Amino acid sequence: MNVEELAPEIGTARACAVLSAARATVYRRRRPAVPRPSRSRPPSPRALRPEEREAVLATLDSERFVDKAPAQVHAILLDEGNYLCSPRTMYRILAEQDQVRERRDQRRHPVYAKPELVATGPNQVWSWDITKLRAETKGAHFSLYVILDVFSRCVVGWRISRTESSAVAEHLVRESCRIHKIERGQLTLHADRGSPQTSKSFAILVADLGVTKTHSRPQVSNDNPFSEAQFKTLKYCPQFPERFGSLEDARQFCREFFDWYNNEHRHSGIGMLTPAAVHSGLGEAVLERRRTVLEAAYAQHPERFVRGVPKPAELPDAVWINKPTIDAPTTASPRESQDVVSQELQ
Repeated sequence: MNVEELAPEIGTARACAVLSAARATVYRRRRPAVPRPSRSRPPSPRALRPEEREAVLATLDSERFVDKAPAQVHAILLDEGNYLCSPRTMYRILAEQDQVRERRDQRRHPVYAKPELVATGPNQVWSWDITKLRAETKGAHFSLYVILDVFSRCVVGWRISRTESSAVAEHLVRESCRIHKIERGQLTLHADRGSPQTSKSFAILVADLGVTKTHSRPQVSNDNPFSEAQFKTLKYCPQFPERFGSLEDARQFCREFFDWYNNEHRHSGIGMLTPAAVHSGLGEAVLERRRTVLEAAYAQHPERFVRGVPKPAELPDAVWINKPTIDAPTTASPRESQDVVSQELQ
């Protein structure tokens, strides 16, 4: 028995209660279906005109921007004093043309403290790591050492050698500190726990330089995220070869790549600025020029900006490796952990 058969005898409300049926559903089914008149939705006054959309698509598909993300294209055009539309609109236009596609239970070691490092400016926290570049001979490889400034994402030093050794790492760190004029007590150097990073000779070097040394926890790649992300940018580069014919070939490629990475690549983590601009302190000047371009675009078409005057992406006030939660107690600052190096030397 259903609600419609029982309702004439005891009423709809009681019948629904007895059969655990929703009264709203019963009443909705009783109402005759009334077709709704079809109405065409008028175009939004904020929408781009057809010729403007074609211009945006032509720009994105041009040889200059065909391999760049819309956010990168938007930032480059702003730096050149041009504004076409927002990055989200670029994505919508590309999606309409089917041109949008994807471009990637651990064991815990409670005896190791989670590193919590913060940088509020360049040359406060450096992250470094070593990756392998495959050589022409099967099974052979070159070792690429890269030091990255955590705040600016700028590569402050790199070197390629045939072997992985603490001697190469020591020379790279010493030269990088000299070139960037690092003073005693100024810098924290973070790395994972490979043999060059944890060697006794390397610990002696950083102690002599007055640099604080910290390490990731074993088997926790997230403790060194900036170096890992930079290596992915390197190896996912379209020009990255499957193998390098010689050591000089690898060095030449890295010279060109790191020059592009520091001076041309717009990084999403630093307000779509180049690492070199942030590292040299020119980031705010670039952002101010972008604000001027956006304000001019707003003055020309205010109806297209629902939330008022658009603002460019901002630089972060601080960059963390493992930012502490509000409820969790904050670990000691690297400046307060200077005894770590001396303990490792004993």
